Amino acid sequence: MKKPWIPTLIVCAAVLLAAALITGYGTDRARDSLMKVGFIYSEDESTPYTANFVQAQRALAAEFGEKVQILQRSNVLSRDCEQPLRDLIREGCELLFINLDSDIPITMAREFPGVQFCQVSLPGITLDGTPENYHTFNGEISQARYVSGIAAGMKLRQMLDSGALRAEDALIGFVGANDSPEVVSGYTAFLLGARSVAPEARMRVRYTGSWGNFNTEKEQTRRLIEEGCVIIGQHVNTTASAVACEEAVAAGHTVFHVGYHQSMMDVAPSCALVSIRTNWAPYILEAARAVMEGKIIEETVQGHAHGRDMSAGFENGWVEMLELNRFIAADGTAEKMERAIDGLKRGRIRVFSGNYTGVNPRNPGDVIDLNAGYTEYQNSSNPSFCYLLQGYIETEN
Repeated sequence: MKKPWIPTLIVCAAVLLAAALITGYGTDRARDSLMKVGFIYSEDESTPYTANFVQAQRALAAEFGEKVQILQRSNVLSRDCEQPLRDLIREGCELLFINLDSDIPITMAREFPGVQFCQVSLPGITLDGTPENYHTFNGEISQARYVSGIAAGMKLRQMLDSGALRAEDALIGFVGANDSPEVVSGYTAFLLGARSVAPEARMRVRYTGSWGNFNTEKEQTRRLIEEGCVIIGQHVNTTASAVACEEAVAAGHTVFHVGYHQSMMDVAPSCALVSIRTNWAPYILEAARAVMEGKIIEETVQGHAHGRDMSAGFENGWVEMLELNRFIAADGTAEKMERAIDGLKRGRIRVFSGNYTGVNPRNPGDVIDLNAGYTEYQNSSNPSFCYLLQGYIETEN
């Protein structure tokens, strides 16, 4: 008696096997063979942003040794990334990490279903309709912004209590690339951290219009200092803001700097208070391990999964505080920061909350009352808080 279901089973098994080979999931191939991993960078190691990313690339090489071969392309313009991506795929990369602000990788992922594309999440981009081999990720950096704000607030508190600063002069400056939610969320968290210690603090923001323009960042920092800002924060990619603060101190100004991506103590030893960074290594290492073992990335990486998008904060080591300059930090700053980090890990601190009203500058009819609180990273790894706190934050240019 014939069993017509046997050929059907064979066909189904063949289809499933082919799908596994195409996606790389569900197979053990990489356990026994070299896996090529590609990195596409918007800049190079001369900028803190990419230098910080390269730390994770080196951690990947140290973790897996001869099991991986790493290829990279640096100084790639977002609009010109198609050819470098094709080159890496042609050279055999099965996994790509991308820190560009471009939607081209989404199109490329459709064309190359056997390659896993992992990109730092983009503002305004959702995963709806994107291919299964396209993934996004980002650190919940507002947590670290808040804690660095506490360090700034402690310094303000010290100056206020000693009489070195009047309450009306407790002004924080911030140099940001643009008015995107990513930047607005960051500087708002920074100010809220400062105000948790020094409620006198207010903020003035200047935009550069670019993520990495040394001269413009330096000029905007100088203007903030001239306008009376005594602490400067940044969400741009170079060391220019720290350099400008160090030069201002040498010229007799009182100003302190809070950095991003790397410690600024080597370029601004007199005024660099503390810095923060996103630690890309936890995601990159575990994503590579998942692909090697034929597993789903989001089921392997430890963090908050929003579909094929992932984020995490202090609790998973995705964001970090860098060295505190104890020569200039106010007494008790380190302990205050540690308590805040513990509170964030345990969910006891809600960053975006308090007696504040926020207005969306792109839609003045969109108003938020922070007495009810706002949960960042609820649906995406990309920040979404876009409100200016009325009476506490003003923006220029």
